Amino acid sequence: MFVPITNTPRDYAWGSTTAIADLLGTEASGGPEAELWLGTHAGSPARTPDGLLSDVAQLPFLLKVLAAGSPLSLQAHPTTAEAVAGFAREEAAGVPIDAAHRNYKDDRHKPELIFALTPFRALCGFRPVTETGATLERLIAASPGNAPLNGLLDRLGSDEDIRPVFEWLISRGPGVAEVVEALVAAAPLVDGSYSTLVTELAAAYPGDPGIAISLLLNLAELEPGEVLYLPAGNIHAYVEGLGIELMAASDNVLRGGLTPKHVDVAELLSVLDFTALPVPYLRPIVDGDTVDVFRPAVRDFQLVHVTGDGSVSVAGDAILLCTAGSFEVNGTRIARGDALFARDEPHLAVTGEGELFLASSQP
Repeated sequence: MFVPITNTPRDYAWGSTTAIADLLGTEASGGPEAELWLGTHAGSPARTPDGLLSDVAQLPFLLKVLAAGSPLSLQAHPTTAEAVAGFAREEAAGVPIDAAHRNYKDDRHKPELIFALTPFRALCGFRPVTETGATLERLIAASPGNAPLNGLLDRLGSDEDIRPVFEWLISRGPGVAEVVEALVAAAPLVDGSYSTLVTELAAAYPGDPGIAISLLLNLAELEPGEVLYLPAGNIHAYVEGLGIELMAASDNVLRGGLTPKHVDVAELLSVLDFTALPVPYLRPIVDGDTVDVFRPAVRDFQLVHVTGDGSVSVAGDAILLCTAGSFEVNGTRIARGDALFARDEPHLAVTGEGELFLASSQP
């Protein structure tokens, strides 16, 4: 059974005004269009011809088209255990579910992946301090006598210093404002991806400590077709680009800068993983000529990317989205801009050409 579904893009201020409309061949609203949600999450459930998709299904995942026209906030998501405990704690305290200072909107984790449709930049996880130090040294060399940046460099002796330095920055400790100001002044003097990033972040969020925090993080520059997987505890921020995002069906976000919204420093520190790791690329477990399957280390979801004839096995209900060309899926046509909800279709025979995304739980 296939049911057509639709939704209206979310108008968050950081969204692109044209990218989602251009991708799907729809009419742009004239305002920012940040995320198109295709799922059953209460925040923006997809619509069927007869009502809301959430009236007939409850999906453990949420598929989105995400269009970052400007940088998003630094953020991290909890594990299931952390979400259960945090949600219960805030419920017991009587914190309204829609309160601006509420951390846990539900009791679920929110791991996520992003598939780049265009060149896509993202901050994702902490990098070794040797790499941060090298970036700082280039900035210092371009601005001799820069005491605040020398002070920041002195704090970063080893990877064990990542947590205390992050805590000092996010808490706006003594000297942090001067570090941010010095960093913004030095960035235009040096060519490089981090210098460009600092200038962009300063324009969007003047004086925010996240500008300095960005130097502690990996900056991934994805080509179309590349995928990142962001597990619980990974601090990240999408900077620019259009992508397909797939996540567990949760709205638990702990922010860490680059935002005017609530930042709960203590709670953020309790969920963050401060391990220095490389960029968390997710490689397909099936890397075919026309079908690629991306399956992260959680059972909640998998993403299948189809460009031609092939077959796909799914577990439970699924969401299909066509972003280019057209296909026949078990005899049902889907073309650019169309989305379908699939039930009782464990094996999908696909014919056609273009670009088709399929989200489901893992078999």
